[in-house]
Amino acid sequence: MAGWRLRAVLPPWAAIAGPLAPRCGAPSLRLVEQSGAAGLTGLPLTELASPHRQSARSTNAAPDGCPTPAGEVDMRLAGPLRIMALVISVGLTWLVASILLGGPGGGFPRIQQLFASPENSVTAEPRARKYKCGLPQPCPEEHLAFRVVSGAANVIGPKICLEDRMLMSSVKDNVGRGLNIALVNGVSGELIEARAFDMWAGDVNDLLKFIRPLHEGTLVFVASYDDPATKMNEETRKLFSDLGSKNVKDLAFRDSWVFVGAKGVQNKSPFEQHVKNSKHSNKYEGWPEALEMEGCIPRRTTAS
Repeated sequence: MAGWRLRAVLPPWAAIAGPLAPRCGAPSLRLVEQSGAAGLTGLPLTELASPHRQSARSTNAAPDGCPTPAGEVDMRLAGPLRIMALVISVGLTWLVASILLGGPGGGFPRIQQLFASPENSVTAEPRARKYKCGLPQPCPEEHLAFRVVSGAANVIGPKICLEDRMLMSSVKDNVGRGLNIALVNGVSGELIEARAFDMWAGDVNDLLKFIRPLHEGTLVFVASYDDPATKMNEETRKLFSDLGSKNVKDLAFRDSWVFVGAKGVQNKSPFEQHVKNSKHSNKYEGWPEALEMEGCIPRRTTAS
């Protein structure tokens, strides 16, 4: 009875590549007719006898020059894929932080506008322009722009600004408790002198010597701080009244007072504010609110 034997048949490309070509994959087996007992060529008997060892061999790494198994491809790509995922995560985190924080250098103003609320992005009004001494409107020609701010309690000092120049302030270190007075040339707008007079523990005669000899047309800017009136006498009140004040006669202990007058005015000055010290209405404990006054003063044509 005719027998059969197995013969190993190499792939066609193996014959072309020659004996040095790598053997990729197991040789194919073909049944051929053989007289006599069946035999095996090309593979050891132990390889055919153990299917488990045959399966184990198929999972080994391929020889050099052969296609890499899918498992090895996945392992080689795992590292770069993790790095790419980390870079993308960091980039997205930075992008979201830039949009939410909106800080300087965010680099995404257009994206921030898309995330901004309609009220802020559409209806927000532009910042109002400020003019000399912070006035909301410019003064007419031949007028002097000014701002006078009284002290707040006994903590924050007063300010006197004229034509964008700070004449008196805590920063300039020329203010003090009592009355802070700046004398200005009514024609040129130049500062003549600025001094603070302590009306609680000072000498009122120093104040009288300062305002008695004023020349016609001299502008007088006054801002109170802490207590403006304890040492004030009748002569002092009359001198300020002659400068155009209508509230100086009622000025009392710890009142807030701002005033702009001039030597030789015919009528009462329109530039004056006064708030009484009252425990029922005081903004601060023991002191009324601070006062702020601004405006435009016409220059004097001549000065005596």
